[in-house]
Amino acid sequence: MSDSRTPVQHTSEDLVAQRREELRRVFPEACTEDGLDFDKLREALGEFVDDAPERYSFTWAGKRDGIRLLQMPSRATLTPAPEESLDWDTTANLFIEGENLEALKLLLKPYYGRVKMIYIDPPYNTGNDFIYPDDYRDPLGAYLEQTGQVAGQGDETHRNRITSGRKHSGWLSMMYPRLWLARQLLRDDGVIFVSIDDNEVHNLLLLLREVFGEENHIATFTWVKKRKGSHLSKTRRSMTEYVACFGKQAKCVNLFGEEAYADKW
Repeated sequence: MSDSRTPVQHTSEDLVAQRREELRRVFPEACTEDGLDFDKLREALGEFVDDAPERYSFTWAGKRDGIRLLQMPSRATLTPAPEESLDWDTTANLFIEGENLEALKLLLKPYYGRVKMIYIDPPYNTGNDFIYPDDYRDPLGAYLEQTGQVAGQGDETHRNRITSGRKHSGWLSMMYPRLWLARQLLRDDGVIFVSIDDNEVHNLLLLLREVFGEENHIATFTWVKKRKGSHLSKTRRSMTEYVACFGKQAKCVNLFGEEAYADKW
């Protein structure tokens, strides 16, 4: 006869371990392979510190501005447009047109922890024509000026040209706050998919590991975008791109579909 009684614990709960797990869940960007990075935790809480002694970290020029941009409250407003909508009174769908960072900030409170899946196809960083319009002092104003909705005081955008010496920095600073907010919207069993090409796939994975935590990397999928590919040079063609997949809490994610070993006898 089996004993179904619950075993008696001889020790109390490990409160320190619980708190560490909660910090990892709330602030994955402050967790390192060795423990907790207090400087990154302070940055996440709005305090900015000088660089610490050498250690493994992922950073770039302008990262602090990206964090400031994330922490600034939005001055934008979502305005209904029933005249441009179909079945306004009965539809269960929502389409938002506008600057995506400001929209994410506005959605954070009503949709925090409620989204099952996010897919984004961000602007690819081609090096020559990528424009980084964010201004952490006035993100909404920068967007309105960039889109021609208000008269500007001059061109304050930063073209991310190879000759600037910051080919990747502007793109990373643009992506960081948006990915961070996207993570907050996800449920514990939610996932995010991000399309990317060769130019930034490695930096994107480093950035996603910082925002979501390395343990929440589910997979990076490779897909053939064109059978003949696009010409990169006289001798090379590009045929593939990538989709990075991360979970809010990968251990809570269930993926369904064809079994990975379906082709084995």
